[in-house]
Amino acid sequence: MPRPVILTRPIAQAEPLASRIRALGREVELLPLLEISPLPDQAPLRAALAGLASYQLVAFVSPNAIDAAFAHIPAWPQGLQAAVVGEASRLALIAKGIPASQIASPADPAHSDTEHLLQALDLAALNGARVLIVRGESGRELMADSFRAAGAEVTVLPAYRRAVPQLTPALARRLAALAGAPGGEGADWIITSSEALRGLVGLLKELNKLTIVASLQHHHLIVPHFRIAETARDLGFPNVTLTGSGDERVLAALQSRP
Repeated sequence: MPRPVILTRPIAQAEPLASRIRALGREVELLPLLEISPLPDQAPLRAALAGLASYQLVAFVSPNAIDAAFAHIPAWPQGLQAAVVGEASRLALIAKGIPASQIASPADPAHSDTEHLLQALDLAALNGARVLIVRGESGRELMADSFRAAGAEVTVLPAYRRAVPQLTPALARRLAALAGAPGGEGADWIITSSEALRGLVGLLKELNKLTIVASLQHHHLIVPHFRIAETARDLGFPNVTLTGSGDERVLAALQSRP
């Protein structure tokens, strides 16, 4: 019998991949390990986006950033360049009507991170330019620091909030059932952020179920980025498959496992 698949993406992005996994004949459990919510005060976000045409480049760090921003963007300014770190974000912008020719992204879709986006951009051309970065309330500073080092005037715009879910009795029961199932080879867990993986381990420790943490380490993790793989190994997970970015690579990794 095929192992179950635990998909831990935020719920808004989970269902398209879940449907494709089910089409492979695999059972899918949706277990969002990060909750995405709007900022309580939307006024600063609306005000910044009202002046979108004054920027030469707008960088979005995730599909969540795109969704949050486009709730306040009635029309994309003609000719405005966008930049994204991953293929999912690039496709999300195209779905919003942004021409692909105006979207900068890593040259190899398998490498969706800031480092590879910076390699794809002409940083020298940003000297003196106004650049907007749309992201969550917290995040890496590499992108902003690199744009400033190139001479750009950079505005970092928080657009949404990420949080590990609260440990309710219902969630506690689900975690114990999914992570602590005894015997066998366990499940295939699709983990799409280091923050989510650390949150998962934190929730299990909050349950005071270190035996469940140990059991989870016998499951198999499928991750799209080397930083998540490093986090997994630092946390003691030995069974990790690194796929590279994109749903196609995740599906291929699942198909390679009986």
